Amino acid sequence: MVANVQGALSLNISRTISAPREKVFRAWTEPSELKKWFAPDDYTTPVAEVDLRVGGRYRIGMQPPEGDLIALFGVYQEVRPPERLVYTFNWEDAEEPHEMLVTVEFVDRGETTEVVITHEQLPDGEQRERHRYGWNACLDKLTAAV
Repeated sequence: MVANVQGALSLNISRTISAPREKVFRAWTEPSELKKWFAPDDYTTPVAEVDLRVGGRYRIGMQPPEGDLIALFGVYQEVRPPERLVYTFNWEDAEEPHEMLVTVEFVDRGETTEVVITHEQLPDGEQRERHRYGWNACLDKLTAAV
């Protein structure tokens, strides 16, 4: 689903993961767990810093097979374990800095968890598609990790 609200684009992605909600939430919020999956394709995640509280900051660094580390950072706006996270999303070293907002909901489905990602305030269609690809690739790795 894509929406254009006041000139900014949104992206919604949903994935059902065969793991309990608490485990999936931990995978999203504990640095050692984030390092296992938060990067697309053959990238690795050598940096995962998390201050999990409202107003706390996070920083995640993804390393491509060749090239420099690519990092994102933000501030937690809402932290409701194990149900919901809301945080700002910024790319370090972006040519045109642009703060976005990500909401992740962890819906308990018994033996599985539905992860619903809403990524808002995307600057353009190209960035929306890049983030769609990135989130889906990360969710593939998360599914395998948990």
